[in-house]
Amino acid sequence: MGADWYARTLTHTNQFDSVLFTDCDFTELENTGAVFTDCTFRNVKFNASTHTDSAFVNCTFTRCNFFDAAFIRCKTIGSMFDGCKWDIVKIQGGDWSFVGLPGADLSSASIVGTRMREADLMFTKCSGAVLRDLDLSGAWLHKANFAGADLRGSDLSALDPLTADITGAIITLDQTLTIAEALRFDVRPRTEDEN
Repeated sequence: MGADWYARTLTHTNQFDSVLFTDCDFTELENTGAVFTDCTFRNVKFNASTHTDSAFVNCTFTRCNFFDAAFIRCKTIGSMFDGCKWDIVKIQGGDWSFVGLPGADLSSASIVGTRMREADLMFTKCSGAVLRDLDLSGAWLHKANFAGADLRGSDLSALDPLTADITGAIITLDQTLTIAEALRFDVRPRTEDEN
């Protein structure tokens, strides 16, 4: 409780199971391979910390600050985030399937090449975010705001364009077909006699 881990280094030898972290300072922490399982983080500062090949499995994060934090090839399967701040966070690769991020403000986040299957992204604010090459299959996207977001390469099969805001979102031609089908358009190729 209240631990000061400022600029501390964690490695794969660090394993934490069912630990409660409250009011801790993890600013500029360098985490390479540490594993947290069923842990709870309350009011923890992760500012400017870097996490590489690490795991946070079935953890709960409440009112934590991830300002300028980086997660590279990390696994956060089944973790829940409530009331956290995500300013300019960077997530590259890794598995964030089944995570709960309802209502999170990810508008300045960059999330690339990450698996987010069946993630709860309902009511998230992602306007202007970079959300590229994500596996969002089965994700909960109801009332999410993707206005102006870069969604290129992401799986949009779970997106209902009638319940999410995708105004001005950047997508590829392939993704337009997915959205058209979600809107129940009957998409067909032109026949030769129509040319």
